[in-house]
Amino acid sequence: MKFTKVAAVAAALGIAMAGVAVAAPANAEPVSNSYTLVGSDTLQDVVNALTNGTDVTGARVRVTANNQTVGSFDAFGSSAIQAKPGGQFFGRPSGSGQGLNALSASISGNTYTGNAAIPKKDITGQVDIARSSSGWGNNEDTTNGKLAYIPFGRDAVGFAYKGGTSAWAHLTLDQIKGVYAGTITSIDGVAVKPILPQTSSGTRKFFLKALTGSETGATPGVSAGTERGQYSNTATAENDGTVLQAGEIIPFSVANWVAQSNGATGVNTTANASFGGAQGSTDPFTVADGKLVPNSAYYSDATFGRDTYLIVERARITQGNAKYDAALANLVKPGTSGVASSLAGFNTNLATQPGAVKQVFGFLPPSSYVVHYAYATLPY
Repeated sequence: MKFTKVAAVAAALGIAMAGVAVAAPANAEPVSNSYTLVGSDTLQDVVNALTNGTDVTGARVRVTANNQTVGSFDAFGSSAIQAKPGGQFFGRPSGSGQGLNALSASISGNTYTGNAAIPKKDITGQVDIARSSSGWGNNEDTTNGKLAYIPFGRDAVGFAYKGGTSAWAHLTLDQIKGVYAGTITSIDGVAVKPILPQTSSGTRKFFLKALTGSETGATPGVSAGTERGQYSNTATAENDGTVLQAGEIIPFSVANWVAQSNGATGVNTTANASFGGAQGSTDPFTVADGKLVPNSAYYSDATFGRDTYLIVERARITQGNAKYDAALANLVKPGTSGVASSLAGFNTNLATQPGAVKQVFGFLPPSSYVVHYAYATLPY
């Protein structure tokens, strides 16, 4: 999903502007003068708001690092990005998986490309933080883990659909498994076609794991080569209601749907579709004062609720390590106190706090602020 970065020009120039509307061309993206973030589409819009500056809470909120602007790059857009001044143009990391790979390559010095159209490049030092809507899978190693997964906020997954009937708004896990296995081909008399987002999507991996127990495995009863059952498209963008045709459903971040519907993102793709919950009668959100509000009961579900993360190199946030970077450590410090300028902070008591912005964008506090260390060997 592509969103215009309203304050991208200011970010690129390192200017913090309060109370001034900045018009930017649709293709403008920041060239960071401090730290860069890439990866998840689900976290993209709220992180963009925090790093570019936003007043969605009624107060101006902008997160910087030692008064230096931070650059957050969309998951979709042009095929290549330039993350830092004078840096290489390299393939855009589209989704949580590619964000993780780009961060790993930036640390290890391995050459990287985000897509086949862009040659592999040495991007050492070009990526500092990966946005991720999925966890570390089976790669947790608290002793030797080289990457730190820092809790960002609590999200949940439901699904968007086009057409259908009112019965489509509340499906059970067994019904969704049947739809994606191809054993349920209609709901309430209307044909249903399941699709999934692109392969690097953290939402795709999370959804598959909820259905099958594996982030990469085929859906039940369907061979690995046709993992989407009756409908296959490996390039479908996530969190974008406009990709749907009549009778189709696709997993969708509840937070992203809430943010779009509430006008927080500046672009709304929800008018083309409807939203359904994956927990039977439990609603993903409620309505208050004309705005969607996340339902904590849905978000706390063990199957479809999820924490989201910012991933950084462990050494850079570990005091005493030769690579320790105090500014980066403060930028991603989790919790509710002493985190006024942290992307990972979730203090909601003041409209000037990042946590208050995250709530407007449909996120709730994470289930835990414990940092996890993963990947004894970097994944890329």
